[in-house]
Amino acid sequence: MSYLDNIRTFVRVYELGSMSAAGRDLRISPAVTSSRISQLEEHLSVRLFQRTTRSLTPTEHGRAFYSGACEILESVENAEAQVVSITENPKGSLFVAAPLGVGRRLIAPQVPDFLETYPEVNVRLRLTDRKVDLTTEGLDLAFFLGQPEDSNLRIRKISDVERVLCAAPSYLEARGTPMTGDEILEKGHECLNLRFPGATEFQWRLKTPEGVRKFPIAGRYESDDGDVLTDWALGGHGIALKPIFEVADHLEAGRLVPVATQTPPEPIQMACLFTHRRRQDPKTRMFMEFVIDRIGAVVRDAEKRVQLPR
Repeated sequence: MSYLDNIRTFVRVYELGSMSAAGRDLRISPAVTSSRISQLEEHLSVRLFQRTTRSLTPTEHGRAFYSGACEILESVENAEAQVVSITENPKGSLFVAAPLGVGRRLIAPQVPDFLETYPEVNVRLRLTDRKVDLTTEGLDLAFFLGQPEDSNLRIRKISDVERVLCAAPSYLEARGTPMTGDEILEKGHECLNLRFPGATEFQWRLKTPEGVRKFPIAGRYESDDGDVLTDWALGGHGIALKPIFEVADHLEAGRLVPVATQTPPEPIQMACLFTHRRRQDPKTRMFMEFVIDRIGAVVRDAEKRVQLPR
C-alpha cells in the first residue's frame, strides 16, 4: 500500500501544484508529503518535479507519469468498488461540497442519519458559495444551484428551486414597495448582490409578460456568502434574491416581505455534480440516493408553506 500512497500523493501534488496544499488535502504533514515524492522519484529513477524555494513544476517525466498514475488509481478504486458493491458495506472518506445555504439547511442535517446507516464512511463536507473544481479539489460530488460550465461532468438534477425577491418591512417603509423589476431599477432600490470571483456583472433574471428578462441591478452591498445577504436584508439594507427554502421562516414570520411580485425570479436548478469515475464508487452513489429524495422534499415543503402573491 505504501507505493499506492506515494502515487496518490504525487497525483494530489501535481493537481494542486504544492506540497503543502497536497499534504493538507491528504491530512499528512509536509515532511511526509515530500518523503513520499522522494521515494517515488527514487523508485522511478527520475525527477518528477522541479523544485525551487518559490515554485514547484512537473518535469517532462512528471507530466508523462501523471496520466498513468491516474489510470492506476482509477483501476484500484474500480476494483474496490466492485467488492464493496457485493458486500453493500461502503467505507472510506467522502468529500462533498455544497453552497452555504444548501449545505447548512439541506445537506448537513442528512449527514448524521447517513453515517448511522453506513458507519464505516466518513463525510467531509465543504461549504462555499464559490464555484468549485471537483478534480483539483479532490471532491467526490458537489451540490450546486444554477448551470455548471463544465460539460464533461455528470449531472443529477434534484429539482427546480423557486426564488423570491424580498426585503425587510423597515426598508420598504423607507423606500416603498416595488411591484416589478422595472420599478426596482427606476427608483434606484438598493440591491444586495451575490458576487463570486470572476463575476463581471450583476443581473437578475425575472419573469415578465414578455418573457424572461435580465435586469442589470446595482447596489452598494455585495458578498460571496448568501447568508450574509439574508442578514443584510433582515437588517433593512436592501432587496435580496433568495431561494425560498433559505428564507421561508423569515417570510412566514413577516421579517421579510416579497417584492416585485408581478415579475418574480426565474426558478434555479438544484443538482448534484460528479465525474463518471466517482459515480461508480458505492459510497458516492449511496450518499446521492440517500440525500436527494430528502432534500427535494424539504425544498417542496418550504415552497408550499410560503404562498407568494402573484
